[in-house]
Amino acid sequence: MDSQSNGDALPSSFVTDEQIRSVAGKPPATGAWREGDAPGDRLFANLGAFDFESGQSLPHVRVAYETWGTLNEARDNAVLVLHALTGDSHVVGEATRGHKTSGWWEDVIGPGKAIDTDSWFVVAPNVLGGCQGTTGPASLAPDGSEWASRFPFTSIRDQVNVQVLLTDFLNIDSWAAVIGGSMGAMHALEWGIMFPKRARRLGILAAPAATSADEIALNTVQIEAIQLDPLWRGGEYYEAVDGDGPHGGLALARRISFQNFRTPAELNERFDREAQSEISPLGQGGRFAVASYLDFHGNKFARRFDANSYLVLVEAMNSHDVGRGRGDIDDVLASITVPTLVLGIVRDRFFPFLGQQRIARVVPGNIDGNVPYALDSEFGHDAFLIESDEVGAQLLRLLNTDA
Repeated sequence: MDSQSNGDALPSSFVTDEQIRSVAGKPPATGAWREGDAPGDRLFANLGAFDFESGQSLPHVRVAYETWGTLNEARDNAVLVLHALTGDSHVVGEATRGHKTSGWWEDVIGPGKAIDTDSWFVVAPNVLGGCQGTTGPASLAPDGSEWASRFPFTSIRDQVNVQVLLTDFLNIDSWAAVIGGSMGAMHALEWGIMFPKRARRLGILAAPAATSADEIALNTVQIEAIQLDPLWRGGEYYEAVDGDGPHGGLALARRISFQNFRTPAELNERFDREAQSEISPLGQGGRFAVASYLDFHGNKFARRFDANSYLVLVEAMNSHDVGRGRGDIDDVLASITVPTLVLGIVRDRFFPFLGQQRIARVVPGNIDGNVPYALDSEFGHDAFLIESDEVGAQLLRLLNTDA
């Protein structure tokens, strides 16, 4: 998050002239990591052909991942950390030529921190369909062109199956814990259902058991914001010159989503009805400060992400339903018996607290009985990224639970 030197959650403060100048000029057609770019701290696993739930397939999948700490001789101290929609493998580390943002959980992972890399071997992959080194729409197909709109429909379960292939590649029999927030928590839930013997603990932070109609509605508007951008060109924009890609639609999608990532109280307190400058926004050509804030961060986001990848990942989140093809959701959740932290954010507008209450009520392995750990924060959904001390304390409690 920007407030923690990361692009996945956004700070709430007035936009400065210097910040506005930083996004001046024409943005690239895509903010994806591309072949030939500096790898940064990424490692790569070539995993071969992959078959999707949809029946489609790719002849080759590669996963970009990063690691911290040391895998012990028994190979039983590995922790898998899974990112949210706009995150990536760069959980810890500085912004460099290979990484456009600094680590998104630096206050949680590292020596002496909640997930102590003096004890744990931490692995964080970029998700299938992502745009920061793992195979996705911006990756090259065998014909030498990007997959673009040809990239297969991708489900949360597809992404977990690729994570399992990475697990095999690393020769790890089971993870000491699988931990994720938001979209990453969807993956962690599926690990507990699909591969219960390969995840000895689960950390489920701020995600439901199934994406609701309300959440799908919000995601649908974001999808249409990108697809209605004439520069999206049906997904075939990778050869476009700077300034001629779908950055407008992608920035608008990000602005739409952000309104549900924070609480009304926080935005009202920080911005109120203030103008961005001395020019009045009431018919005089000026702007409200909150509008300038959304514009700046939307434009900044479009310089580090890929529009097609955003579409793929939002559709994957729409696919999330642990009961799909299995039966009653509560019955499915009741199969999760490993120690499980269910953390919900009381003022979360994106994935309301009610969703975590449902999970917590029926998961037998819940370390808090039949309720979720309740995090109350003005930062809303983004709190799992920002409230590092409180989140870290709960993750430490999970890791200290016998499994």
